[in-house]
Amino acid sequence: MFDFLGHYDVLGAFWKTVQLTLLAAVGSLVWGTLLAAMRVGPVPLMRGFGTAYVNIVRNIPLTVIILFSSLGLNQTLGVNLGAKGFETINFRLAVLGLIVYTSAFVCEAIRAGINTVPVGQAEAARAIGLGFSQVLGLVVLPQAFRAVVGPLTNVLIALTKNTTVAAAIGVAEAALLMKSMIENEAQLLAISAVIAFGFVCLTLPTGLILGWVGKKVAVKR
Repeated sequence: MFDFLGHYDVLGAFWKTVQLTLLAAVGSLVWGTLLAAMRVGPVPLMRGFGTAYVNIVRNIPLTVIILFSSLGLNQTLGVNLGAKGFETINFRLAVLGLIVYTSAFVCEAIRAGINTVPVGQAEAARAIGLGFSQVLGLVVLPQAFRAVVGPLTNVLIALTKNTTVAAAIGVAEAALLMKSMIENEAQLLAISAVIAFGFVCLTLPTGLILGWVGKKVAVKR
């Protein structure tokens, strides 16, 4: 029943999915944290930018963002992110699109964590002469991250599944392989089962491990 799998690089496709997930996760965490800092910051212009970014980006379908990354940035504006070759360029553009989209959700998760930190702690930090960036980096964010491991885990799992959209611009990950297999093989149920099992193997351990980490590092109040 599964003999046809020998003709396809299933592990290679899922490794591409893992690469997309890890790179986009790191980029989204960095950019999402900066957006959260903007949204709670004292500068009205930065607060406005952060609010507008989150409200606009999270309401745009990911497919539109990914297609714009390829058709708009690359084919229209000539942006290639320093890469050569169709596959490498589209891989990097897919990572960029995933970062742009996912960071909006990371921002909201972190902002929710910031709101759980007692206001008195920030006021005490300011009272001893710390600036906004010091208060945020030394006092608020360490506690906020510990409070939002669970929500960030959900974002990471959603990101793993969202990598399938990269198939729209030819990135050779699991969804594109599934499309190719369905076109060439008469084994729809078997193919669907293999791909579904692969994603379960990626997301289930992530949820269990990070769920355990979240309980261990949770701030006791």
